Amino acid sequence: QVQLVESGGGLVQAGGSLRLSCAASGRTFSRYTMGWFRQAPGKEREFVARINWSAGSTYYADFVKGRFTISIDNAKNTVYLQMNSLKPEDTAVYYCAANPGLVFSIEPGRYDYWGQGTQVTVSS
Repeated sequence: QVQLVESGGGLVQAGGSLRLSCAASGRTFSRYTMGWFRQAPGKEREFVARINWSAGSTYYADFVKGRFTISIDNAKNTVYLQMNSLKPEDTAVYYCAANPGLVFSIEPGRYDYWGQGTQVTVSS
C-alpha cells in the first residue's frame, strides 16, 4: 500500500521560503511520477510541479517557475518542494501525489495516490 506523508507547511511572510517534504513508502518508486498540487479555499485543486523518480525530469506550472524546485532524495524515499519568494496567493493546502508510471499530465485525476496535505499560509 502506497503511503505519502507531507510535512513542512506553516506560516511565512511574503518573500519567505518553505520546504515541503513528502515521505513515500510501500512500493519501489523508481518508475513513479511524483507531483505536488495545491488547493486554496473555494478553488479547484491545481498542479504545481512534477518529477519522474528515475529520470529526474521536472515540469512546473508557469506561476511557480523560477520560485519553486521539486527534487527527490532516493536514500530517504522523499520528494521535496522548495518554495522561495512566496506570495500571499501561494496560500493553500499542498498535496503530494503519485502515479506508478511515466506521465506528463497536470490533471489531478491522473494521479492514483495522495497524501493528506499540509497547510501553507503566506502573510502579506
